[in-house]
Amino acid sequence: MTGRRSHSGVLDVLHRLSEHGLVKRVQLNRGYLFTLNRDHLAAEAVDLLMNLRIKLFQSIQGEIAKWEIDPVHASVYGSTARGDGDTDSDIDLLIVRPAQIALDEQRWQAQVDGLREQIEAWTGNRTSIADVSEPELAKLRRQKRPIIGELGADAITVFGSALTALLEAA
Repeated sequence: MTGRRSHSGVLDVLHRLSEHGLVKRVQLNRGYLFTLNRDHLAAEAVDLLMNLRIKLFQSIQGEIAKWEIDPVHASVYGSTARGDGDTDSDIDLLIVRPAQIALDEQRWQAQVDGLREQIEAWTGNRTSIADVSEPELAKLRRQKRPIIGELGADAITVFGSALTALLEAA
């Protein structure tokens, strides 16, 4: 969870957190075992912060569940799905709309735009939505576009059919 941080830097932070009582530290031979002190007043906040990505996925799912026109599929991919994004990272979302819904369909576009605005309000990160129809997804797969490889590697379904099933059907 610490990403590309140095071992000594992480250790310094853990020692400071143990001085404040938020983390319990037990010395084992020449190393330490650190655990969250769940009795600490701030432990609940730490849990919340550590699960923000899951909360984001659940919030996206909840918003889409309210839509008048359901998508066939929605998934988060890229750095947000991998868990290695930062404050400068986009939140990448794939939405597959039903074949009979045109990209410029006003109700559809209002839903997608509203979701983009909501995600940006929740996170402060720019949100990029790839909005494709079922036939367009099939075409992307046939053309072996790079996005298909990226989706296959790290996409996390937040609504609808599993992406692997959609790609196989395509």
